[in-house]
Amino acid sequence: MTNEKTWRNAIATLAATMLLAGCSEDKPTTEKMVAAASVPGAPPDGPAHIAAKSAPASKVNETDDLVEFTYAYPRDAAAIPELAAFLNSDRATKRDALVAAARRDKAAAEKGGFPYRRHSHLQSWQRVTNTPRFLSLSAEIETYMGGAHGMKSFDTLIWDRNRRKQRKPLDLFKSSEAFDAAIRDSFCAGIKRAKAAKGIVADDAPDSPFAKCPPASAQTVWLGSSDGRYLDRLTIAISPYEVGPFAEGSYKINVPITGALAKAVKDEFARDFLPIN
Repeated sequence: MTNEKTWRNAIATLAATMLLAGCSEDKPTTEKMVAAASVPGAPPDGPAHIAAKSAPASKVNETDDLVEFTYAYPRDAAAIPELAAFLNSDRATKRDALVAAARRDKAAAEKGGFPYRRHSHLQSWQRVTNTPRFLSLSAEIETYMGGAHGMKSFDTLIWDRNRRKQRKPLDLFKSSEAFDAAIRDSFCAGIKRAKAAKGIVADDAPDSPFAKCPPASAQTVWLGSSDGRYLDRLTIAISPYEVGPFAEGSYKINVPITGALAKAVKDEFARDFLPIN
């Protein structure tokens, strides 16, 4: 709410400044808006928030003999200064970790007399939905660290505009146990359907490591919306090895927001969900 006031105050200051100056432009530029928000007495964080409104999507690519690194996030995230700062920090951390591991492995390869295989980290954040309260993002991550094959994984985050803070989807539910209990049947049935679509028969043998349906809360949860107002759908992203051997690949299981699942939502967020029944 504070940041919304900041934005309104900055716009009001801009309007007054332009009126006094006799400006006849129909639409002020971002530079002029930032300048107006920087006048004495304006909120201190006004310029940053105004500049962020016009921030473009971010994508960093780095490729050389040592590493291949890509990290991207959409304009929706770039427009939120605190969220953009977190993503930039996450990008730097992952890039530094990749380079450090690559240098270590390259040195070991040279010492052992075998070829070094370039390491990689490719991560792209995408908007799942943007409701009045939440910006929901999903990420697909591909990594390779010189082994027999690369690995695919997923990530998720939600920006809560009301609280000006970052959350994970499960933060909106009363507990992981409540979430799993409400979603288990539809989630496990969804896995069987997804396997069948690939021509794979579910392995129910008692001694199979993939016989049991895993907890949905242990996977990556993406919350979405069909109308841009309420959260009414979700997808469970499952990395390789979780429900089958690597050759099966990953899975994305769509699950509806049922009445039972809506009851597992914390009271604070109940009005932001819309169950299908």
